[in-house]
Amino acid sequence: MKFVESFLIALQSLRSNKLRSVLTMLGIIIGVGAVISLMSLGRGTEATVASTFEQLGTNVLYVMPRSPDIAGMAGMSPAFAAKSLTLRDADSIRKIPGVAFVSPVNENFGKASYGGESVSTILEGATPEYQQAFAFTLKSGQFITERHVNSRDTVVVLGNQTARELFAVRDPIGERIRIKDIRFTVIGVLEAKGGAMMGVSMDNIVVIPITTFQTRLFTSKTPSGEDAVQSISVKVSDAASISAVTDEIENTLRRNHRIRSGEKDDFAVVSQEQILGIFSQITGIFTIFLSSIAGISLLVGGIGIMNIMLVSVTERTREIGIRKAVGAKRRDILFQFLIEAAVLSLLGGAVGILGGWGLGVLISQFEFSGITIRAVISPDIIILAVSVSLFIGLSSGIYPAMRAARLNPIDALHYG
Repeated sequence: MKFVESFLIALQSLRSNKLRSVLTMLGIIIGVGAVISLMSLGRGTEATVASTFEQLGTNVLYVMPRSPDIAGMAGMSPAFAAKSLTLRDADSIRKIPGVAFVSPVNENFGKASYGGESVSTILEGATPEYQQAFAFTLKSGQFITERHVNSRDTVVVLGNQTARELFAVRDPIGERIRIKDIRFTVIGVLEAKGGAMMGVSMDNIVVIPITTFQTRLFTSKTPSGEDAVQSISVKVSDAASISAVTDEIENTLRRNHRIRSGEKDDFAVVSQEQILGIFSQITGIFTIFLSSIAGISLLVGGIGIMNIMLVSVTERTREIGIRKAVGAKRRDILFQFLIEAAVLSLLGGAVGILGGWGLGVLISQFEFSGITIRAVISPDIIILAVSVSLFIGLSSGIYPAMRAARLNPIDALHYG
């Protein structure tokens, strides 16, 4: 009953100073709203990446070049400039028992143009297995073939978004686009896939025979003088064979690269789980960093609550004296002002939660480079926001509440 009475008195006090109360809550509203929207978008990014990998299927390994002098997170080196893999390595991996298919890939950013239209896209140098490795389906035309790869043909398959941006509703099959002043004939268009890899829309791509990519667009050589491959995707036929296949890939590449016993590998074999773990770590760190910046608003909001509560104690000194004179104890006064501080912060937190949720939903309506990130607001985010709001309110209100509780009733009655 005492709690309900204190709560009603707190609401009455806030209503009597509406503008001041709203301005005091503003820091809490902005801080909680920012934290909610950032955390929900961070969760959405993780879900988008996870969904994309799930579409690729399970039992997939990724072989990547690595500088032997630099150790990377989860076995994957940050030294992406290292050049150690070749098409010969991909052919060797194909022969390993338990390997379903192998897809070597080279990629780079570039521009594709047709007529007066020009779009920024991801150029994918690939083999026919690329379609299966990344679970693409054809909308029209055909995918690149072994003949295209062997002949280094100037042909391309367009991602769905790239085709729309270049040709709108026209049929692009047979048309010629320009990439780095070289004309390529469009032989196929992919169905819309959605999702993103490495922060890039899976529909904003142009697939080119890998040999054409290596010799005519972006020449890159290994130390031995062979054309370099950036990564090799390996589909393992059975989940139980992943460990054995990984070991065999490592042994095969060590032989190919003439790496002696005791020397560090110039490549890394990484599983989907490891890559997802790396993405989760990166996304989590980024979200925490941005949320920490947003937390400054919460700190400002806490200072605002402390300020208004100190002003409230001064304004209500005579009221406090009267309450003490009629029997109110120190803990009653302390509890009253703590309740008022908590109500301020919780109301601000509630408005911030609604605002953050609305901002997350609004951002979800837009595409960024062809990628749509859905805000994912889970109960733990709401609980965290409410807990932080309550903690800030109580922390900010405890000093003013103690100051009010320590007032001498006789001095308080003579005040004003």
